[in-house]
Amino acid sequence: MKARGVSHIAICVADLEKSLEFYRDHLGLIVKMQTTQKMANRPGAESAEMYETPRKSRTVANIWFDDPAHGEPFLVLTSHPGDVVGGEPIKLDQKGISHISFGVENVKEFAEELIAKNVPLAGSMEDFTDASGNVRTIFVYDPDGILVQFDEGLPTN
Repeated sequence: MKARGVSHIAICVADLEKSLEFYRDHLGLIVKMQTTQKMANRPGAESAEMYETPRKSRTVANIWFDDPAHGEPFLVLTSHPGDVVGGEPIKLDQKGISHISFGVENVKEFAEELIAKNVPLAGSMEDFTDASGNVRTIFVYDPDGILVQFDEGLPTN
């Protein structure tokens, strides 16, 4: 047996609306489903192996890059209304999923747009500029401090 590919990536967030402002409004992803669900019927909802704290409900939003009919992976943003979400985002050299990456046409122009929208860079533009003055990748922080990368794909030279 073999896995077919990535189905989705789920990110637990402290404030779903702030995260939607980032992923939907700043990055242009499309929300195709948003709802609040009771945890009582969720698989593993009472499992200490899967949840740090028992939760009564969760709000979930499924967001896509394009029309979901194409079958690409999508993001699932979850929050727990009325509950504090614990934990700290990790750095690139720590165990766990350290970041999510998106491809863009022109990283430098995209970075300038994000900076104009007050999205915090994870460093300075100089940190992402090579000796030739090229910017092929940047990292920013989402509203929860999770690292998000943007790149143009593999270098051509």
